[in-house]
Order: sequence, then structure tokens, then C-alpha cells
Amino acid sequence: MSEYRSRTEKRRAQETARKGNKNGKKRGEKKRGAFKKVVVSALIVMLVGIIGGTATAVAMISNAPPIDADELVFAEGSTIYDQNDNEVLRLQGTENRTYRDISEMPEQLKDAFIAVEDYRFYDHMGIDVRRIGGAIAANITEGFGAEGASTITQQLVKQAFLSTDQTIERKVQEQWLSVRMEQQYSKDEILEMYLNINYFDESAWGVGEAAIRYFNKEDLSELTIADSAVLAAIPRRPSFYNPESNPENAEERRNLVISLMEEQELITGDEAAEARDVDIEDQLDYTPAEDEGMYESFVDQVMDEVENIEGIESADLYAAGFDIYTTLDPDAQAYAEDVIQTDDYIAHYPDNEDFQIGFTLLDTETGALRAMVGNRQETDEQRGWNHAARGGGQPGSTIKPLLDYGPAIDYQQWSTGEPLVDEPHSYNDANETEVTNYGGGYSGEVTMREALVRSLNVPAVKAIQEVGTDNAQAFAEGIGLEFEEVHEAYALGGTEEEVNSLDMAGAYAAFGNDGVYNEPHAVRKIEFRDGREIEFSPESERAMNDYTAYMISDVLKGVVSDSSGTGQRANVEGLPLAGKTGTSNFDQEERQSVPDGAVPDVWFNGYTTNYTAAVWAGHTNRGDGYLAAGEEQQIARDIFRIIMSNVHEGEETADFSQPDSVCESEMEEGSGQLPSEFTPSNEISTELFVCGNEPQETSDTYEVDASISGLDATYDEEDEEIVVSWDFPEEEADDATFSVSHDPGDGMSEVADSDEQEYVLSDPETGDHNFEVVAMQDGNTIDTAETSVEVPEGVEEDEDDSDEDDDEEGRSEDDDEDEDEDDEGDEDEDAEDEDAEEDEDSEEDEENDEDGDEDGEDDDDESDESSGDDDEDDQEE
Repeated sequence: MSEYRSRTEKRRAQETARKGNKNGKKRGEKKRGAFKKVVVSALIVMLVGIIGGTATAVAMISNAPPIDADELVFAEGSTIYDQNDNEVLRLQGTENRTYRDISEMPEQLKDAFIAVEDYRFYDHMGIDVRRIGGAIAANITEGFGAEGASTITQQLVKQAFLSTDQTIERKVQEQWLSVRMEQQYSKDEILEMYLNINYFDESAWGVGEAAIRYFNKEDLSELTIADSAVLAAIPRRPSFYNPESNPENAEERRNLVISLMEEQELITGDEAAEARDVDIEDQLDYTPAEDEGMYESFVDQVMDEVENIEGIESADLYAAGFDIYTTLDPDAQAYAEDVIQTDDYIAHYPDNEDFQIGFTLLDTETGALRAMVGNRQETDEQRGWNHAARGGGQPGSTIKPLLDYGPAIDYQQWSTGEPLVDEPHSYNDANETEVTNYGGGYSGEVTMREALVRSLNVPAVKAIQEVGTDNAQAFAEGIGLEFEEVHEAYALGGTEEEVNSLDMAGAYAAFGNDGVYNEPHAVRKIEFRDGREIEFSPESERAMNDYTAYMISDVLKGVVSDSSGTGQRANVEGLPLAGKTGTSNFDQEERQSVPDGAVPDVWFNGYTTNYTAAVWAGHTNRGDGYLAAGEEQQIARDIFRIIMSNVHEGEETADFSQPDSVCESEMEEGSGQLPSEFTPSNEISTELFVCGNEPQETSDTYEVDASISGLDATYDEEDEEIVVSWDFPEEEADDATFSVSHDPGDGMSEVADSDEQEYVLSDPETGDHNFEVVAMQDGNTIDTAETSVEVPEGVEEDEDDSDEDDDEEGRSEDDDEDEDEDDEGDEDEDAEDEDAEEDEDSEEDEENDEDGDEDGEDDDDESDESSGDDDEDDQEE
């Protein structure tokens, strides 16, 4: 039976079924369409990215330089300019280079470089994809440039053709050129060029020159596994891994290279162990370069600063061809070299080849390095040991302004007159170690000013104990001095770390620059071959309050100008100059082998508002020699004075400017209070205070509770004199003097000044006589008292009668004589003779009276006072 009742029904059913099938297909098609769109969109994005990335890469690659065979062998050195942009010298990349064929190089030498730099060198096509993956991960997590994946080929390309900046463009160009290099040259050719173009410090280019420099081996086949590992260790950071100047660093990396060679089965375990057991200092046979460098120490400092710039390596100095603009003052540099490296200016340099000098000259305001001399002898060695920037010794007493008194002013607001007691004292250590001054004596009460000028030790230790070692360390770090941990013994310069003249000059310059610190620097600007520039101007940082800088400077001026200052020999007449001496000392055991008074080294650091200089004089290694007592220990002062006189010649040099935060006030030494009227003048000084901290109370230290008593004046008729007497307390009388003034009726005038408690006036005139007695002590009035006495008129008549009696006696004798000669005398003539004699006697009496009055008024006691200053300079521990 038919399923449908009519054809129409069948047709409708078929249409319904067909529609249902169509709807189901549409639902499936919609799901598949959505996925398809996602895939297509992603593919489009990827295609666009690839096209865009390819276009970008193509653009980057198109800017890449061509592969020039000459660049693979010869490199363009950098040019150094002075402070006025005048060319000083060129670092020639082709100097000290001995090109060696790959066939001359032993397997262990090639293996050492491959092991540490690119252990899949013979397997890749110029770039190592596996290393790139690791580097990408590190750069994502740690930032771009955190880890490199450069192969030996890439390193060769970078040194020969590209700049040193770490950008994506340079990296793309590096990879592209590396692939091209692999296409044009064999692996051995690439390795040969790489080993000849690398820089090994000490002005040595290529493994051939490096083998001569460090091992004195011209034949490369003589290089051992240990030697090869040392050479492979250097190029990563040439100055840091220089085995001559940094043997510990070099030995550590050498052993790493040996271990890598062992891991990669390039050498056996026994060979590795034998190589590691070699002491690196025994391994070396250092041979300096023959070429003498110009301004050696300064250029060394420039190169050190450039090498520390991120993205620039030592080899770039000789290969990248950029221009380095420095802070060099060529005139000051040349003069400093003449003073230090010849005997033309100083004749008492020790006759010891180990004797060395470290000298640094800075611009006080900016910290710019103007001159540097790091060796006493002119050397043929390049990138040698620079005693100005790397060497030096313990700072001695030059540390006292930096760790003791500077922090005391800054944190405690001490005045320059802060009273301190120089007395037996000890450190706060477990043994309570005694602090001693040079010579073993003590000065009692002193001011901070006197303690620093004379470089006393006990007050300096008391200062750091008052401030605290943590604050002292923080203060030092603010002016560029790094100490692992400051102890109380550091107060006198007994540091565990050595300091150099570069750092000390930077620290002292902050005092001359109102307390603002600028890191010392020799490089102003670098210009690259592609026109890019990098400017260098270290940020200024306020390291201390302006009052601290000024007060320290004011005190340190006394070190060179005061009669008790330890640095008088460094003074430059007419120049506003501040500075500090320093001396280190041998320990008890070391003293057994040196003459009495000998020291290891000496310092002088000083500054004006224009220039700051630091001078260290000592020996390459402690114990290599000594500086004998006398002239040799004055060398640092002499160098400072001679060079500073020269650089300031013809220049206006302003004095240090007193800031508004500093106030002056008179102060009584010892009490720290305002002086009273009784304070002796030699106990009064004018000191500097942080404004608001000046003394407010008047001292009573010298007040005397004593007075004149029993003052009396009497006339002695028999002796014809006035006696003035008084009493004064016995305990004060020894230090007192008494001024006596007399008024006979025409005004008071001083007639005596002595330590006697009595005054006698002979032959006084008739009438009232007034007397004033003033008790004095150290020029100050203690007490005043007055008295008077009357000389009656009858006294003069009695005197006349007495004269007449005398005349009569004289006359009777004459008469007797006349009678003996002639019995016949005339009474009238005798009467005339008597009258004449009376007149003569009266005139003589009047003259005697006048003489007596004058003698009494002029009876002044005079005393001469003299004093002497002990000008002997203290020497510091």
C-alpha cells in the first residue's frame, strides 16, 4: 500500500525532509566556518608578521656593512682628546700585534678558546640556535642583554665590523654577517682570524703577542694547557682577568676553562688536575711592551672608565675607532710627570726601585681629573700598575677629617672650639687597647681645632666614639670611600683596606666644594663611528651640610699656616689652601728591621676652591722599603706644594666662602663658654659654630674672689717719706700684680706696677696726697682701693731750722780756721760770710727737695715677659 495518499503529500514530505537535511548541514557548516575563520585569520597575521619581520630584517640587513677582509686583520684604534678637545694620542689597533697562522697554534690553545667561547664551533653555520634559545629565555626573564649567545664567528664579526651597542638591529646584522662569513671562509680561517684579532690587555693583540707578554714564549707550541687556559680567560674582561695585575681573578677563570676542557673531553682528567695545580704567579714570565705610552697613568684611567661602560669592551678601544673626549689638562699632566719622574725638582727621593708615587689632581668643583701620575719611574709597560688609582696604603691621619671630625660636626654639630681632653685613653675593644700620641705625651684640654691642626690621636678617637662607627662609615661612603666595616682604630687611619690618591682626592674635594661630592672622572664624552654620542657627567650629590665643609676647611687651613700645624711645608704662600698630613707606621715586629723613626709611607691631601690634589709616597709592597726620618718623609708635602704652585699660577683663587649656617663667636678655651672679664687673653679664641649653637653663658672659670684690705698711707717724718701698704689673700697673691697711682693735687698718674704690697714715696711735698691701688691678674682688674695722707706744713720749717743748725756748725769751724790763720778778724766780714753761706745752703736744699720729688714719681717697676712656642710638628699614627 502506498505510504502517501497522494502525490502532493509525497512531494510535501520529500520537501520537508529535504529542508530538515539542509538545516542540519547549515548548523555543521556554521561550526566549521568559525574555526576556519580563526585559522585563516591566524595565518594572515603570521603571514603579515613574517612579511613585516622579514621587511624589518631586510631593512636592518641592508644597513649592515660589507665584509671587508682588511677589517678582519687591521682595526681602527680610538682617539683621545684633552679638556679643550685637542687630540692627544691615538690608540693604534695595529701596534703590538704578531699575526700567527693557524698551523702555528697547538691544539690545546685552540681547544681552550673553543671550550669557553663556543664548544659547538665546528657544528653550527655561524649562529648557534640552541644557545640562542637559552639566551632568549634569559633575556625575557632578566631583560634584554642579560645573556649572550655569540659564537666565535659572531664575536669576530662584531669586533671587525659593528658597533658595541646592544640593540636588536646590531644583533640581526651580526647574525646575518656571521652566516655570510661561514659561507666565505673555512672554520680554521675564522678561528685563525679570531685568535689574532682578540685583545689581551697590556697592549697585546692576538695570541702571538699575548704569549710573549705573559709567558715570554714566542713559539706557540711551547704553550702548556695551563698557559692556553690563561690566554682563553682574558678576552672576556681583559683588565679584570689580566694575570699580571689581577692574578687571583685570572687563576679562577683559568681553572674554569680547564674544567670546561675536561668536561668536553678535550683533555684528560690527569691533564686537567696537573694544569690546575700550577700556581699562576709561578706560571707567568711577564715581559712589558717595548712601546712607551704617552701620559701613561691618565690614559690607563681613561681606558678603565671606558671598559666599565655597559656594552663596551677593552678590545673596542683599539678596534671600534671611536673618539674619547677627556678632562685632561696636558700642561698640568706634563709638569706633574716632570716633578715626580725626574730629580729636577726634588733631590731626596729614595734610591729604591720599589719606591712609588700616587698623585691625583682634580677640579675641586666638578671632580674632573686634570692629571694623574701613578709611578715614580717612567716605564715601558702599558696598562701597568697605576699607584694613583689602584695602589696606595693605609691613609694615616688624612682619615681624621673624613671619619672623625667631619662626622662630629655633621651629626653632633660640634664647633671648631669643641673642648676635648687629650689624656690617657683606650679603645672600646675587648682588650681596652691604649690610644697613644706620637711621643707618648698628652696635652690636656684642647679644642677640636688644635687637635686636628696638631694631629693629636686621643681626641680623634674620642670623636669617632662620640659619633659612632656606623655614622662615620655612612659619612665616608657619601664621599666615595668604601669600607667593609669601620672600627674605632680606623679613626687614626689603621684601616684594613688600602686607599688610593684618586679616591682620597675625590673625598677631600667635597670639603672644598661646599659639601657636594662629584665622583672623580676622566671621560667627558664618547663619539662612535656611526655618529652616536654618550655624554658623561656624574651626578653631584650633597654629602654633608655646608657648615661641615666650611668648618673643616677653616681648621685645615691651620694645618699648613699655623706654627703648630703638621703641614707647614706644603703651604703655598698667598694661596687660600687647606690640607692634611698622614703617616702610617710599622708594627712592633717590622720596626726591628728598619731604622728608628722610619715609616712605610706618607700622605698629603689638600685643596683650594680650584684644585684638589692627593699625594701618596711609599713602596710597591709594604716591606719593600721605608722612608727615613727627615727629608724623605717630607716628599708628599713637597710634591703637593710644587705642583699646586704651578697649576694655580696666573689664576684667581677665591677663599672658601662662609655660608649663612656658620656663625663666629669668642669662646673661652676649656670651658667652651663666653669669656669673662677675668679670662686671660691667651685663653680666648674666635671659633666657628653652627648658627644657634653659639655659647650663651659667661664663664666663671677665671673669676677671683679676692680684694684689697688694710690699705693705709702714713707719713714718716723722721725718714721724710710716705709709706703706702695693703693686704691681699695669700692664695691669689702669687698671680697678682698691683698698680699704684698717686695724686699730689694735680691729677692721678701711675707711679708703680709690681707684685709688691707696699709703695714708698720719698720727700713728698706739703699737702694732701691721694693714692689708688689696683689689683690685676692676667691683665684683668680684680679689685680697687683708695687712701690718702696729709704732709703738714710745719715739716718744711723744721727742715729749714735743721739746715740753719747745720750752717752754724759749719760756720764755727770756719771761724776757728780763720782765727788760726789770722787772729785779727773783722766781725762785719764774718757776718757777710755767714749770710752768703746760708744762701748757698738754701739753694742746695731746694734742689735736693725737687730731685726727691721726681725720684718718687718715676719709681716704676718694669718687667719683661717672654714666651716661646714649640714648633715641633706632631707625627701621627
